[in-house]
Amino acid sequence: MEPITAADEVIGICRDLLRIDTSNTGDPRTTAGERVAAEYVAAQLAEVGIESVLHESAPKRANLVARIPGSDPSRGALLVHGHLDVVPADASEWSVHPFSGEEKDGYLWGRGAIDMKDFDAMMIATVREWQRTGVVPPRDIVLAFTADEEAGMEYGSQFLVHEHAGLFEGVTEAIGEVGGFSYTVSKDLRLYLVETAEKGIDWLRLHAKGRPGHGSFVHDDNAVTALAEAVAAVGRHKFPMVLTPTVRAFLEQVSDALGIELDPDEPELAIAKLGPIANIIGATVRNTANPTRLEAGYKDNVIPGTASATIDCRTLPGQAEAFLEQFRELIGPDIEIEHVSQQGAVETSFDGALVDAMGAALRAEDPGARAVPYMLSGGTDAKAFSTLGIRCFGFAPLKLPADLPFSSLFHGIDERVPVEGLQFGVRVLDRLLRSS
Repeated sequence: MEPITAADEVIGICRDLLRIDTSNTGDPRTTAGERVAAEYVAAQLAEVGIESVLHESAPKRANLVARIPGSDPSRGALLVHGHLDVVPADASEWSVHPFSGEEKDGYLWGRGAIDMKDFDAMMIATVREWQRTGVVPPRDIVLAFTADEEAGMEYGSQFLVHEHAGLFEGVTEAIGEVGGFSYTVSKDLRLYLVETAEKGIDWLRLHAKGRPGHGSFVHDDNAVTALAEAVAAVGRHKFPMVLTPTVRAFLEQVSDALGIELDPDEPELAIAKLGPIANIIGATVRNTANPTRLEAGYKDNVIPGTASATIDCRTLPGQAEAFLEQFRELIGPDIEIEHVSQQGAVETSFDGALVDAMGAALRAEDPGARAVPYMLSGGTDAKAFSTLGIRCFGFAPLKLPADLPFSSLFHGIDERVPVEGLQFGVRVLDRLLRSS
């Protein structure tokens, strides 16, 4: 009988995880909670003799951490992390039920298929195979399965970093989402994007004040009007272009691969030719600010005294202060700014033994692979773990069909992961962790 491999198990594990509803609404009253999924992971690890500990940050909100000893404990440990929560999904919008874990057309379908229960499954399947076959990694591997990544990380990685930092003692590097996925250039060349940077997050709430009154009167001090003007100014503004080291390196690599000339003053001309990943990369050449919520009034014929709006701001590394100055100029002096949530940008260089091992692991499974650095426009648990001095990378490897609209599947309808890509990913992860 052939031994069970990680590639054999990863599909079933991913399917099991997709069938556990861990929807994170951002409201503790309506969030499904991650504890059931964390208990499933704990059972999978315990079955092969790996001890883990659940750390509950709130009722039904659990994080799981396990450490697998390496052959050289003097080396810095590697953190491999994935979150268990997912954004909500409306079943009426999907062609399959979002929590069915259905397999069809060569894909596993379900909320979390790429964000990021696929990588959670790769982590579990890899270490289960190690335990069955006696593999000892070259250095300690710390596994972390977190809650609440989709709503600010307060009950997940931030909780672990603030309350249980000792779990990560000796950890020097980390891998997690979003990176290691392929972008097909030609039959013989695929770029695999490794995240070495991600933009900062600053959720701002704007407050305008005015004189309340009757809706039938002439009124020149209207809080709603003042707020609307500020929000419109922000929403229509295009912030100046700034090429960070990561983005410049990515564009140079892509221009070389595609055989196009890169104009550093007009990088968006090159970005426009990137097809399904253009929207990810396009958001990394400048700061952005997108209005997302409005709130004002309590009755149709009453002019309210206050009005509020939320702006989702994403800032490039080193640009937070300059961005706020520009933002203040846009909205004017009379609008109050409240910082709802702030998380700094993250950036590291694309070099070192771990980076070399990523490239080697990819090429071993795909001779046409070329690893390139890129910046993520969103945020991940790396924001929390980097505060411990850990060098963080996004590397959850997937070989994707050239025509798959990968970036639109994140938080999108009919989220799915290719089965062959999932099996490819677990083989790459196994090679990387055995050699790094």
